[in-house]
Amino acid sequence: MDALYPRLLVDRFPEMFEFYRAVLPTLIGAKLVKGTADGYYANWDVDDQAALVLIARAGMAAVLGEEDAAGGRAGAGASAGADAGAGADAGTSGPRENVMFVCRVDDVDAGAELCVRHGATLVAPATDRPDWGPTLRTAHLRDPERHLIELQSYEG
Repeated sequence: MDALYPRLLVDRFPEMFEFYRAVLPTLIGAKLVKGTADGYYANWDVDDQAALVLIARAGMAAVLGEEDAAGGRAGAGASAGADAGAGADAGTSGPRENVMFVCRVDDVDAGAELCVRHGATLVAPATDRPDWGPTLRTAHLRDPERHLIELQSYEG
């Protein structure tokens, strides 16, 4: 049974599919279980547990019986978290984050390099964060649709 897992609503499904297909096996050992770049739904598992699901925003809008509104949003109910990092909130100076995809990896630096090679943008380089955890190391990136990703490892 899959207890909890992220489900990202994306506008550019083929590009996002290719990005996650390229990085998830190396980053977290995830295997593609279902989906193709030509579809609207894909999921990856680790040890028979869901790790990530991608759904085309327009496909989710159809499921909900809503029109795909301007800007690719699938209506107010489905957009929370779907446009994380895509723009600034009115009255704030930076991107609004509603969700972050966190991957525990063996090597944060190598994972960040892998993601960048496949189209991610490095936001915060690999850094030791003893104030968050005594042996924690993280890097933060944005996938091709600007969803925030944290790569983390605990050494020792």
